[in-house]
Amino acid sequence: MSDIAVRQGIPLDERIIFALDLPNPELALAMVDRLGGEIRFFKVGLELFLAGCWQVVDRIVDAGYQVMLDLKFYDIPATVSRAVAQLNNRGISLTTVHGNDPIIRGAVESRGPGLNILAVTVLTSFDPSGVEQMGFSGSVEDLVLARARRAVELGCDGVVASAQEARRLRKELGDGFLMVTPGIRLADSTRHDDQRRVATPFQAIRDGSDYLVIGRPIRDAKAPERVIQEIKEQIQQGLAARENVA
Repeated sequence: MSDIAVRQGIPLDERIIFALDLPNPELALAMVDRLGGEIRFFKVGLELFLAGCWQVVDRIVDAGYQVMLDLKFYDIPATVSRAVAQLNNRGISLTTVHGNDPIIRGAVESRGPGLNILAVTVLTSFDPSGVEQMGFSGSVEDLVLARARRAVELGCDGVVASAQEARRLRKELGDGFLMVTPGIRLADSTRHDDQRRVATPFQAIRDGSDYLVIGRPIRDAKAPERVIQEIKEQIQQGLAARENVA
């Protein structure tokens, strides 16, 4: 694992990973410039990467920020292995693959220094009915735990999981892996959009998440900087609550 995988002492301005889910590079980079004083970690997903490719990633890295490249690789192991190799030496901190054993092995064997592999367990847009349609007879939490356990055993640096599973993952798998959590909403929000398994920043951090992927609550706010400050306060409260439990 690289230095980013040391969970202790993660700076507060790096615990929020702002999701640049925007349709073109100009809008995305404008948000980076606007929020860079408060947030130093940005997620580039499929939409933006297809719109701007390496232009956006390189600009963010060159500005001294960290990047989570969230392409959720899913292909035959050899293809995933070669794809991950293309990310080495580009300053990317986190990247994602689907939590299938051969895919994980292919990704892990090709990661270079500084690149951390995250296994996607179950997308936060899935609820129990969605998992049932996948043919799994257990609960969402059981499936997340099973996939997370295998990912850690196979050498993944961490997992992507909702806050609803965070406490059990920490209890059963320990602290030796990163947990990155999407589906974050503020306490007064009634909008879940396409997310099904959601939680507040306080809940997620308290229960064991390390990084929070947050997009719409910040992007759509009239005063994004004020929302970021509120989230940071909740993160600090969650860290304090976690220490008290420990």
